[in-house]
Amino acid sequence: MHESSPRPHPPACERNREPILGVLREHFAGRRHVLEIGSGTGQHAVHFAAAMPWLVWQASDVADNLPGIRAWLDHAGLPNTPPPLALDVLQPSWPAVAADAVFTANSLHIMGIDAVDAFFRGVGRVLADRPGGVLVAYGPFNYDGRWTSDSNREFDAWLKARDPRSGIRDFEDCDALAAREGLQLLADLAMPANNRCLVWQRAHV
Repeated sequence: MHESSPRPHPPACERNREPILGVLREHFAGRRHVLEIGSGTGQHAVHFAAAMPWLVWQASDVADNLPGIRAWLDHAGLPNTPPPLALDVLQPSWPAVAADAVFTANSLHIMGIDAVDAFFRGVGRVLADRPGGVLVAYGPFNYDGRWTSDSNREFDAWLKARDPRSGIRDFEDCDALAAREGLQLLADLAMPANNRCLVWQRAHV
């Protein structure tokens, strides 16, 4: 294990990882290779890969975030976490990954709407030849164009002040983008702190 690189350590990852893990244990039970998009610090990758050793957990993020992810992966020294990939959802082609599951947490509200569209298109390509392939997205979502809590309304205002392109996404819009890629909604699960876990699956043919 390598201890020289600093490991980013936002406390939110520790607060939400167990509720998310409960969802992933169920919906990734039959999966083998997960592509995590927007791995951030790498904390989730380490925690989930350790808890689900039957999975290869492929972390990815924009290039600037890779050093922190590598620090977490190196520290954990797990056999099922390959080196993280540089992946910007807006890039024309994504790295080739033989994944049968995709996971993302707290990313869609950070992206611009063009990136959200590109995210679902990319996931559609990743899972194109994977009947039964699963996408799990964690984070806050609006319903019928309305915030689900005062804290989410305040968070949305903070996001837009920081970057007008960002903001909490409408569930209905995301579900339509998923459906365009052949993904059917399996579950919409309430999570702590007014978040949701949305689970889609590619139809079996």
